Amino acid sequence: MRVAIIENMAGTPHGQLGVALEEAKAQVDVIRAYAGEPLPADAGGHDALIVLGGEQNALDDVLYPYLPDLALLMKAFGDAGKAVMGVCLGSQLLARAYGGENILAGPPEFGWEDVSLTEEGVSDPLLSGLEKVFPIFQWHCDTFTLPPEAARLATNGATRNQAFRVGRAAYGTQFHFEASAAVVDGWCETFPASVEKMAPGWIDNYGEHRGRRADMADAAGLEIARAWVRLV
Repeated sequence: MRVAIIENMAGTPHGQLGVALEEAKAQVDVIRAYAGEPLPADAGGHDALIVLGGEQNALDDVLYPYLPDLALLMKAFGDAGKAVMGVCLGSQLLARAYGGENILAGPPEFGWEDVSLTEEGVSDPLLSGLEKVFPIFQWHCDTFTLPPEAARLATNGATRNQAFRVGRAAYGTQFHFEASAAVVDGWCETFPASVEKMAPGWIDNYGEHRGRRADMADAAGLEIARAWVRLV
């Protein structure tokens, strides 16, 4: 199993996805696209593709000119029936690739928040092992409309499209299921100003936030990661 991981900014650990890939003994190729490393030319050299989050928006083509090609690459993998996972920015790019509309500066979400499975989500192989309502980590302002042929798998009151699937196994999750508590610990240390901007005072009460929801979110995130790797 050979998996390409596209990083869109520094400081984005693979978290629960890394755990699941290591368990499966996958060969992982990390491409730091934000640093100018070239994207794979096509979908032929890998069995699956992961596209992680980043500070840019999904239409930021002027500052990040590789974004249109990345969206096309995600569609190439999806159209070939190969597994795709787009997380946060990655989900927004997957929506763009399949005809969804990117909505910039929507209602922000930050921290461990509840997400609910839709009817389709309850029976989908990615999410069927979860409770119908589960907490998971959020960090976003932007969102998207559902692509025409996509199935909505998860939602909440703040962001209608929390997870979706196109075709066999091209998935986007607006939430950061890869972000274990350890990853969030690191983000709080590395990006305190960004956290404060998103949620003023949140770090001051971090222990309370973490203690209340992180363990359940970690379990849900690892279940999603393992389910996706099984689909590869």
